[in-house]
Amino acid sequence: MKNYDYPLLAYFVIITFSTRCFCEAREFVVDGKENSWKIPSSPNELNKWAEKNRFQIGDYIVLNYDPKSDSVLEVNEEDYNNCNKAQPIKTYKDGETKILLDKSGPFFFISGANGHCENGQKLQLKVLSPQHSSSNDHFTASAPVKFITPAPSPVSGSSGMKIGIIGGFMVMLASFIVLA
Repeated sequence: MKNYDYPLLAYFVIITFSTRCFCEAREFVVDGKENSWKIPSSPNELNKWAEKNRFQIGDYIVLNYDPKSDSVLEVNEEDYNNCNKAQPIKTYKDGETKILLDKSGPFFFISGANGHCENGQKLQLKVLSPQHSSSNDHFTASAPVKFITPAPSPVSGSSGMKIGIIGGFMVMLASFIVLA
């Protein structure tokens, strides 16, 4: 290999490794803390949190709450604006709701408890389309996001990230072999 090939090889390895490790789906705990699916202390608190994040197709949001007194309703935009609980798209009542963001565009959620939506317990978020996202969109400087584990991993723990690192290493090794 010629000396001038090393910077090109290094660049290729860095790009391959970084996109391999950081393109996995993530779980976002709503508002970055446990038991945050409740009437917020300030108006639009949940939406302000959502605006600071970059959601991508395949990500999950996690909402924690007391299932005896609350629920999460996925609704359309009109029902979101009017706090209409009559015809939700989906209803969640498990207390630790994990929702797959399976398409680009807006998602709308309201509380199923009486009076909660009217008092600000609602969430609107936007999932980026693939052409508007990049591998670093999960990491914004102003967003204190709690990442749980890479998703959708069938094994608990950080095995998804380990697989990403191992996969990146394998690509890097293959690159050296091919270029040698």
